[in-house]
Amino acid sequence: DGGATRKRPTPDTIWLPPHRRVTSPADFFWGDALQIHGTCDPQFAEVKATFERNFTERNDVGASVAVSIEGEYVVDLWGGHRDRAQTLPWEQDTIVNVYSTTKTMAAITLLLLADRGELDLYAPVKTYWPEFAQNGKDRVEVRHFMSHSAGLPGMDEPMRGSAVYDWEKMVDALARQGPWWEPGTASGYHALTQGYLLGEVVRRVTGRSIGAFFAEEIVGPLGADFHIGTGPEHDHRIGELIPPRADGAADVGEADADSIAARTFKNPRIDARESGAEAWRRAEIPAANGHGNARSVVGVQTLVANLGSAFGKRLMSEAGTRAIFDEQTNGRDLVLGAPIRFGMGYGLTSDILPMGPNENIAYWGGWGGSTAVIDQDARMCVSYVMNRMAGNLMGDVRGFKLLQAAYRSL
Repeated sequence: DGGATRKRPTPDTIWLPPHRRVTSPADFFWGDALQIHGTCDPQFAEVKATFERNFTERNDVGASVAVSIEGEYVVDLWGGHRDRAQTLPWEQDTIVNVYSTTKTMAAITLLLLADRGELDLYAPVKTYWPEFAQNGKDRVEVRHFMSHSAGLPGMDEPMRGSAVYDWEKMVDALARQGPWWEPGTASGYHALTQGYLLGEVVRRVTGRSIGAFFAEEIVGPLGADFHIGTGPEHDHRIGELIPPRADGAADVGEADADSIAARTFKNPRIDARESGAEAWRRAEIPAANGHGNARSVVGVQTLVANLGSAFGKRLMSEAGTRAIFDEQTNGRDLVLGAPIRFGMGYGLTSDILPMGPNENIAYWGGWGGSTAVIDQDARMCVSYVMNRMAGNLMGDVRGFKLLQAAYRSL
């Protein structure tokens, strides 16, 4: 700093050279100091140190990380800025669109209904949604929705503009559509469609939208700040996502234009720039537009990590939470191209994609880097949520480093 007099740093402050340039595609800048806020059990100090390095070494702009053990928080940290210009701090109550981490919220909603006996995950979808049994789908089961194996990862009918905000239009088109492969034989990531499929089952069973049911039956009792369909009263604290590409599109690599992967992301098209639109926030898109932070992701997913109870509240039975480990598919995903083992609504740890040292680990994450990892053996839940999106659809080093630090802390 050229010898200028500077205030003595506190333990929660990382001092950087003034206006130090951080090399990244978006050319982000930091000022004099980065403040890390929140609480961290001393045993998990390595998680805090890793979180700090995500800013100083891995170009984070604004982010949060949380860890729970046996139903209680041991880490709850946040820092950086919630806007690209870095004029607004990431606050304790900052929330952002977490994309497919939302899928874990949809999944836990179905698991709760199954645990209550209101829904059979192995029943044909037509049991609850008769209109769905069109075009060769009469034997598709609810579990096929949960494991991305229903053969409906994209849509045949063109869905442009505001179509994704029209629930009836989306579910009616999916009911008419024929599957792209034999349901149940393989997974093919249902990037956007899974939310409508699961959500319509919830609506038929409960008479409520999945966003309303989730808010009333899960978020309310647990006090978690997570939203599927986000009201205008929250707009002032929603962070700005920073897309990995100027056009906001998901990167599907060199996929052939007629491949299942390309067709999945082409219709409906997913554009990260849409996350700032009012219509996107208000809609219920249960596979992609959930808003929360690491604290609220852990606030919900601790329920399955800790065998049905979280923060002093029991909402599910132990057996009901263990259903996530009912393996449904295990092989190369037809959309993502990676070998993925799917359980009931979550990816499962495997020899090829190990998520940790224990056997009973489930996970999923969102486009850009947000994560939710559930370890029932350790009774641990870990989440990372950020606003600078990475381009990879299959996770990001920032979240993985935090997960590794959490395991080392154990």
